[in-house]
Amino acid sequence: MNPQKRRAQKGGSSNGKLALLDLTYPEIQQLLLALGEPGYRADQIYEWIYSSLVSDFAGMRNLPQHLRDHLEETAALCRLIPLQETRSPRGLTRKVLFALSDAETIESVLMLYDKRNTVCLSTQVGCPLGCPFCATGQSGFTRNLTAGEIIEQVLYFARELRQEGGRVTNVVFMGMGEPLLNYDATWQAIETLTDPRGYNMGARRITISTVGIVPGIQRLSRENLQVGLAVSLHAPDDNLRRTLGPTARRSPLKELLAVCRTYVRRTGRRVTFEYALIQGINDSPRHAVQLARLLEGLLCHVNLIPLNPTPESPWQASSKERVRRFHGELGRLGISSTVRLGRGMEIEAGCGQLRSRWHSAEEAKDCVLA
Repeated sequence: MNPQKRRAQKGGSSNGKLALLDLTYPEIQQLLLALGEPGYRADQIYEWIYSSLVSDFAGMRNLPQHLRDHLEETAALCRLIPLQETRSPRGLTRKVLFALSDAETIESVLMLYDKRNTVCLSTQVGCPLGCPFCATGQSGFTRNLTAGEIIEQVLYFARELRQEGGRVTNVVFMGMGEPLLNYDATWQAIETLTDPRGYNMGARRITISTVGIVPGIQRLSRENLQVGLAVSLHAPDDNLRRTLGPTARRSPLKELLAVCRTYVRRTGRRVTFEYALIQGINDSPRHAVQLARLLEGLLCHVNLIPLNPTPESPWQASSKERVRRFHGELGRLGISSTVRLGRGMEIEAGCGQLRSRWHSAEEAKDCVLA
């Protein structure tokens, strides 16, 4: 795509400027060649953005002054404006509400562990799927994010961690929105983040989470980067799954499990199934037996997640005893599973919870225009 056409994409510009993070490496080369600059300037710009983590063109010191001035006038490097940040008491979970250039808002979360620092990314403003236990799904859908808006969430935390002597080591596409319904932008962001000229993150340190978009999983199975796949399951039968998520009406379990088996066969990688445990709804030993039968023979792992409740939902997290029994039953039946370490409940780190409490769109607009 001609880089100048990026201006016309919704959400892809700031104050009429070209959104540089929306451009692929070849597009940046094309832009520079059109300006009469040598192609190696693209390597320099990439290094400044993704390795040195500069946030303005003035900091790109080995670019000629006239090029820095031109980029400053015509292009935008940072478009996300942090509106609010909340941190857990020990600082191990940090959630940021960002305003976009059109005053829409998204959330991102940084989770710090012993050996990794993981950023949970959003791919859409809101979500079109409407899962009843998800604050994002309850807020409706506005638009897809651009690749640059996805990438910038990583860069924001990368800059923050660098000041503390750390680095973003892992990325999970588990924030607001369904990444496989914004496939092109999501995959472009992954290619940029894994590019050795870019952030140079290993593909195996990236996981895409989906509610089970079958065409998207089929497409992902043909890609050449070994990113992880996590599928939100939450129920071992179609009737219960339809209650917990409208997507089940479009992709019954038989179809979803078939495409997951295709994914494993083509990639040689296991699938992680996310299973939110909801008290009295899907957490009985009977449900565990059904789940084990459903996944029998499939290279997979089950991530058991006590529900992070939202104010609008009547459901609550399963008790520790019910979680323990469910986990034990899966193990007895030969299904690999772990219980996810709870993070961020005290700061409402669940998807969409902070955004749902940001009531004034005018405040976000004022921040963007300031």
